[in-house]
Amino acid sequence: METATSTPITSEMTSLPPDDVAAIDQLGHTYRSFKDEIAKIIIGQEEVVEQLAIALFARGHALLMGVPGLAKTLLVSSVAETLELSFNRIQFTPDLMPADITGTDIIQETSSGKREFEFIKGPVFANLLLADEINRAPAKTQAAMLEAMQERKVTVLGHSYKLDAPFFVLATQNPVEQEGTYPLPEAQLDRFMFLIDVDYPTEEEERRIARETTGVVKDKLSPVLTGEQVIEYQELVRRIPVPDHIYDYAVDIVRKTRPGLDSSPDWVKEYVGWGAGPRAVQYLILGAKSRAALHGSYMARLEDIEAVAKPVLGHRVLTNFAAESQGMTANKVVERLVQEMRED
Repeated sequence: METATSTPITSEMTSLPPDDVAAIDQLGHTYRSFKDEIAKIIIGQEEVVEQLAIALFARGHALLMGVPGLAKTLLVSSVAETLELSFNRIQFTPDLMPADITGTDIIQETSSGKREFEFIKGPVFANLLLADEINRAPAKTQAAMLEAMQERKVTVLGHSYKLDAPFFVLATQNPVEQEGTYPLPEAQLDRFMFLIDVDYPTEEEERRIARETTGVVKDKLSPVLTGEQVIEYQELVRRIPVPDHIYDYAVDIVRKTRPGLDSSPDWVKEYVGWGAGPRAVQYLILGAKSRAALHGSYMARLEDIEAVAKPVLGHRVLTNFAAESQGMTANKVVERLVQEMRED
């Protein structure tokens, strides 16, 4: 397996037209402004912010996993404010119905006295949708989200309604309290490009939180991108060149997670019950492209695909009882695979 090179990638080394090269440079500048704005509200969590941005420009959805009090909801609303996107929040509860998400037809009386059905849009009709504690809704309601996330449309009483682009779902989930929850099935987890672990802040960051969030209310954030510009950058990310060895890496690491294949390591066969599917390969490539563009690179690099391996594969690798008994989590499986492939 090839290793990362210290030689910087220049625009002359790629097949990108000059306009795309200039657009990547501008995206890198905009991304820095985006991080600076978010940092006015969110202290720390730089890796989480980067992964959110990667998923956004790769046109993917993300699931944030973390205990209460880590500012997951505040982070999502800050992203919407910074990107000048329409934003809605849905607090998922056990009594939430599909119509509460998608909307429904109601009978309205027209000026002529006739009664007609009129579709009233639900909160899913937004550029950025926060699905708070998504695992608290029953399966039927979760399924209503599935079509919106995958097809970017909703169907109500036989009629389809297209969602406006860009459409980005950020869901949150509490990994601690599982009483009264409905765990997301693997098919729906697979619709999320990233599973982003939101961890506790460092000691110094926690001191800053204590000092900076208990005083005067801060000013609102300034938008750095419009919805139209987000769409343009999403299309730009798709045009980022990918070397053959990066495609090979994506296919290789995904296939190594499947215990039924002869090519997978013996320890994977021991600890993994089910490996990642082909969608993981797609998201690894898209994630590498997006990260490269955000960092001002004109080509996807090995370091880009290594950086997105854990958020892409962590929720697609299912460990077995033997792994649980040894403390081998899905994230540790991915980390070990990345390390072994780096050493090959």
